[in-house]
Amino acid sequence: MRYLFLSDLHLQPERPDITRAFLHCLQTRAREADELYILGDFFEVWLGDDEQSPLATEVIKALAALAEHGTRVYLMHGNRDFLLGRRFCRAARCTLLSDPQIVQLNGERVLLMHGDSLCTDDLAYMKMRRMLRNPLSLFILRNLTLAQRRRIGRKLRSESREQTRQKPSDITDVNLGEVAETMRKHGVRTLIHGHTHRPAVHQLVIAGEPAQRIVLGDWDTAGWVLQVDENGYQLASFPLE
Repeated sequence: MRYLFLSDLHLQPERPDITRAFLHCLQTRAREADELYILGDFFEVWLGDDEQSPLATEVIKALAALAEHGTRVYLMHGNRDFLLGRRFCRAARCTLLSDPQIVQLNGERVLLMHGDSLCTDDLAYMKMRRMLRNPLSLFILRNLTLAQRRRIGRKLRSESREQTRQKPSDITDVNLGEVAETMRKHGVRTLIHGHTHRPAVHQLVIAGEPAQRIVLGDWDTAGWVLQVDENGYQLASFPLE
């Protein structure tokens, strides 16, 4: 079995180079995989499945074509696109995963996360995350008009950019104690996540056993993929086309 992992593409009309690179990836690398996982922040912003755009239509069509080809597609919410819903998934022929999610990769239990819930040192962000992910908040957001959601989205993005500029870089990274506790809780030796935009493979020791944390890269100056097959885990970047 061959698995492909991506995250943090932040697809948006203003970056057609990223969209082109992603569509090319679907037509090449992804078609050689049995399963494709996109672990959050797929879109720069997603305000609801009722928002129709040329970008969304193009991405839905490409994902559905990949599924028709035979590759199973899985999506996980990120902090930018947690309003992705069932309508999108039905049209794109993909499955929405909970966060965290345990999967079997060639016989190994592996934990998948977007990664933002591991950044527990960023107290302001964690407070905002709890508020936005509360079921009551989600219900209210989904029942606002699209225009209202657009206004809220613009305000939140503006505040987020300003706050991120002011925060030390270590605060916006994962808390290593939280990582270790999460991996022990789920009984895994491999964790794959995105969110931090710090691609790397970290060697760990969890409960006295060797373990690893694989951080997926964001698509900006390059594209990033993690391929898992009989040869193990290979994290690689490539130029955007």
